[in-house]
Amino acid sequence: MTYCLGIKVKKGLVAIADTRITTGTDVTIKKKLSVIQKDCCSLFIMTSGLRSVRDKAIVYFEEVLDKDLESFDKLYKIVNAFGEQVKRVGIEDKAALEKSGFKFNLNTIIGGQMKDDEEHKLFLLYPEGNWVELGEGAPYVIIGNPAQGKAILNRILTKDTSLKIALKAGFLSFDSTRISAADVDFPIDIALYENNSFNMVEQHFEEEDLARVSAQWDRELKSALKSISNHWMDEAFTKLGKTTKKKKKTKT
Repeated sequence: MTYCLGIKVKKGLVAIADTRITTGTDVTIKKKLSVIQKDCCSLFIMTSGLRSVRDKAIVYFEEVLDKDLESFDKLYKIVNAFGEQVKRVGIEDKAALEKSGFKFNLNTIIGGQMKDDEEHKLFLLYPEGNWVELGEGAPYVIIGNPAQGKAILNRILTKDTSLKIALKAGFLSFDSTRISAADVDFPIDIALYENNSFNMVEQHFEEEDLARVSAQWDRELKSALKSISNHWMDEAFTKLGKTTKKKKKTKT
């Protein structure tokens, strides 16, 4: 399974992708986040689905960009172009894959900014090649296994959230997911983009790099739980105590 998260806030974009590939009992590490950085062209692509479909679509897509990158002046055109390559792979491989018992499946998150985009953009592309753009009403998208990862994002993220807080919330979302899902784990790759900068920054983290952050989050959660008022539950526990005492007296 996969955990890929794209976040869009007013200041920019955050992308987080795990690297674990699980096939039966075999576990391997493969990169799921691809960054393309050129003059006036900054974008990332993250995928969830069959690895063979992903790799083939990426190779075809890179060939398209190498031939005519200048024609892609807006990000939605990039999304359309990648969708066409996914559909091309589907024409070539879908029947054989499904005959072998594999579902043709590739969900993709694409984010970034091209030279004629007024601001950064974030898209979710489906296996059929159609897409939706993420906006203020939906500041993030997860593909793969969200498990427990959505709760903190729903509570924290707004269009005005800073990039630092967005990245922090994104990591804690991943960390909560990996605790609950055996098929999501370190290492992770992240990409950061600041609006109109045309500078996509990428970084890789091993588990030991963020162990202290995970441990602190665990402590903070337990501390917060203890500090929440008990007043609202006192009546119920008082009644429970009275019932227990009556049962003891009856036995005596």
